[in-house]
Amino acid sequence: MDEFVDLTVTHAQDGGDATRNGASADCERELQAVEEELRKVNKQIEALLNRQSRLQEQRESLQRRVDVERRAPRREWKGAFDWDEDVMRVLKNVFGIQNFRPLQQEVINTTLHGRDVLCLMPSGGGKSLCYQLPAAISNGVTLVVSPLLSLITDQVMGLKAVGIQALALMSLLSREETTQAYRAVDNPSTGVKMLYSTPEMVIKAKRLMSKLEKLHKAGRLDRIAIDEAHCCSQWGHDFRPDYKKLGILKRQFPDVPIIALTATATQRVCRDVTEILSIDCCEVFKNSVNRPNLFYKVCPKPHNDAHVVKEIAEWVQQNYPAGSSGIVYCLTRKDCEQVATDLKKLGLTAEHYHANMEPYEREQVHMGWSRGTTQVIVATIAFGMGINKPDVRFVIHHTLSKSIENYYQESGRAGRDGQPASCLLYYRFADAMRQATMTCMEHGWEKNLGAMMYYAAAEGKCRRAVLQGHFGEAPSPCGGMCDYCQGGMEAAGMDRLDVTKHAQGVVEILNNAVDRQLTLLQVIELLKPSKSAGADGRTLSRETKERIIAQMVYEQYLVFDFKHTPYSTNCYLKCSRSIGRLEHGGAKVFINAAITSPEQPSRRRSTAQKRKDPLVEELMALRSDLASKDDIFPHAVLTTDHVHNLVLNMPPTIADLALVIGERKADHYGCQILEVLGRDRSGESAKKTPKKSRLRLEKTPGRSPSSLPASIRDWPES
Repeated sequence: MDEFVDLTVTHAQDGGDATRNGASADCERELQAVEEELRKVNKQIEALLNRQSRLQEQRESLQRRVDVERRAPRREWKGAFDWDEDVMRVLKNVFGIQNFRPLQQEVINTTLHGRDVLCLMPSGGGKSLCYQLPAAISNGVTLVVSPLLSLITDQVMGLKAVGIQALALMSLLSREETTQAYRAVDNPSTGVKMLYSTPEMVIKAKRLMSKLEKLHKAGRLDRIAIDEAHCCSQWGHDFRPDYKKLGILKRQFPDVPIIALTATATQRVCRDVTEILSIDCCEVFKNSVNRPNLFYKVCPKPHNDAHVVKEIAEWVQQNYPAGSSGIVYCLTRKDCEQVATDLKKLGLTAEHYHANMEPYEREQVHMGWSRGTTQVIVATIAFGMGINKPDVRFVIHHTLSKSIENYYQESGRAGRDGQPASCLLYYRFADAMRQATMTCMEHGWEKNLGAMMYYAAAEGKCRRAVLQGHFGEAPSPCGGMCDYCQGGMEAAGMDRLDVTKHAQGVVEILNNAVDRQLTLLQVIELLKPSKSAGADGRTLSRETKERIIAQMVYEQYLVFDFKHTPYSTNCYLKCSRSIGRLEHGGAKVFINAAITSPEQPSRRRSTAQKRKDPLVEELMALRSDLASKDDIFPHAVLTTDHVHNLVLNMPPTIADLALVIGERKADHYGCQILEVLGRDRSGESAKKTPKKSRLRLEKTPGRSPSSLPASIRDWPES
């Protein structure tokens, strides 16, 4: 009986446990169902919130578009405007320019009309004038956001030289200098037209933002210019995080027109820029990236660095004996210092420039080069973005740039005065691997470097066409202004060599290196000539081996492999997934037999000869003396175009001189210039008759010089 009772109790307990377990399972199932439903609801809420966010953005964009159309309706931008007389007067008499370059007039009219602008112009296309001239004829202040202190210094100095009051707010200023600058901006009677600053200062300096708000409230913030606007985009080649925050300017000052300017932007970057800056309803003006006055050449780079520098020095001395300015770009700071030292030993006046120098040292080097006392500046890419020195006659890349955009902008610092200039790139494949170790952590590095390598190899293709194609343009006629079209490669017939057997030898070497990674140098040393290819050790040079390996990388049979240490990044070669096509005989590898001719373009040579004209040289010397006296750059006194036009026209009077260089410069420097021209005229009167301009200064009825802004009317004494 006891056993039965115990058994009954046990069964009863088991039944209770089962009931509880069943209830628990039901609760768990119900909980899971509720959680699943909550997940669905949360997903729907997330989708609705995303849709709400998109609709709000769309509404804001449409509202901005409506506001813009109400405030500044779209016009024919090359038509007639109320400010046309002021624009042309300032263009000729203040800036000393007789005619607009393509799209400048349209951009100026658009920003003066109050609309946002995205302006894409090549280096030397005159982007700066598109915001400097509107600022000069406006009553308020134009804020200019610029990425480099050297560029800001250069532009402020140039503006002051033509009588336009401009200030710079930079971190390098002392507290007293900063306070004085803010006071000048506050006071309308100072005539400050332009305020330059960096994106970092605009975003982080609360005092500056407060001053901008005060200007805006007083109706004195005329426009905002954002130079090098491609820096906004992570897809751009010079992405700067603080640039991406500049969208706050449109939110803070929605009725102030923004003009964003760049020389290098793909369609993707343009979309990014307009979105980041909240100028999606802007007017877009795009000029061709083609620079017809630049001669492009790629030189095979010797493996001995001393030979490279010797070639550079000899080329400069042969082609520019008059001391024309140029830039040599290097990959590292150490390279800059070494190359500059070696160039000095070879007889050139050269200085190095990089970000690790003290600001004062950098400024001194920049000033010396800008004023012509230093012929060659050897720099990293820390130097030169948007630099305002128009008469740079050559840019030489000691090594490969990291992208086409970078190369286009760096080489584009040559010939901004429209005169012929040379852009040389020394290339060997080993430099690409070195560049890869420095950029492999950057967004899109592989695609960027691959495009640059393609340009450098570009066997059988016009260099200009490759550059234009990268930016989505159809190729323009080159006219012999690259090494291929000039006749070097073309004349060689571009024979193709089948190097498939050698390429298969490279694959075999890499496949056999099971337990170790191989560098380019190691693969070159292990690669032996293929007997089946009919080659021997004497015919397969190191350069040829390197070209074979480079071609395998271009065709994606080989890829780079990186190993990171606490102190460095090393680059190795390895086979890609596509290697099977080559291993099993299904594909072939070819290289071109042609080597670039060392000949230079006759157009560039004629310019070098033109620089030897005694009168040109005398005027160049005069502008250097005048610039030194006024503590400005020589090109702020006379541009290269001005000098050559003076020689061509030989103006006999101040009035005629003003037609060439503008009234302000004619008034300030006319006596000295006419003295030089007069000496030449009397000394060569039997040989040539001076050409007098048929033009006369146009005086606008009812418009006296006193009605211009004070900053333009009052020319500084010195």
